[in-house]
Amino acid sequence: MIVAESTPYAWPYDGRLVPGRTALVVCGAAGEWAHRTSQDRTVEANIEVLRHTSTACGVLVVLVRQAPDPSTSERTAQPSVGLIPEPAEQAVVAIGVDGFYGSPLDAVLHRHGRTHLLFAGRGFETTIHSTLRRANDRGYECLTVADACATVDPRMRDASISTIEMSGGIFGAVASTASVILALRHEPEPEPNEGAP
Repeated sequence: MIVAESTPYAWPYDGRLVPGRTALVVCGAAGEWAHRTSQDRTVEANIEVLRHTSTACGVLVVLVRQAPDPSTSERTAQPSVGLIPEPAEQAVVAIGVDGFYGSPLDAVLHRHGRTHLLFAGRGFETTIHSTLRRANDRGYECLTVADACATVDPRMRDASISTIEMSGGIFGAVASTASVILALRHEPEPEPNEGAP
């Protein structure tokens, strides 16, 4: 099972999307960067569909709140746009933009045996890109679900996608919500019975 319509290559590179080894990492789930990101109803709907489908298929969902450094004050004037974790989901708090920095994200992924990561959330060119690059450096196989990523500056969307795909997929591959869900829901054909006529 693969995400056949991902670019620049069919994801994952090894040709096996195994839900039990995959995690959906939702960056900017709450906190400063969630407030800064442009609110896009389509993106928010895609994030929700991905969360529910992932959980139903055995993909671990991790919500990452990028909090400010403790020495700074977080904006409180705007109403909360934070995502509330469901019982089956994990929630971690990172200090700053990179979801791995000052957080247990790597430990959570290792504890659950997750090696393949789907990325979505708020802050395409900030929280998502920063966390994606760190994940790539740590050896995770990464797929960014572009239409489930909201930008801080909408003009940065194309550049954010291009940066991932350059050099044959230097930071992984990119796909749509629909193609990821299709791959997750794909039921492999049963093996033929040995000795059957």
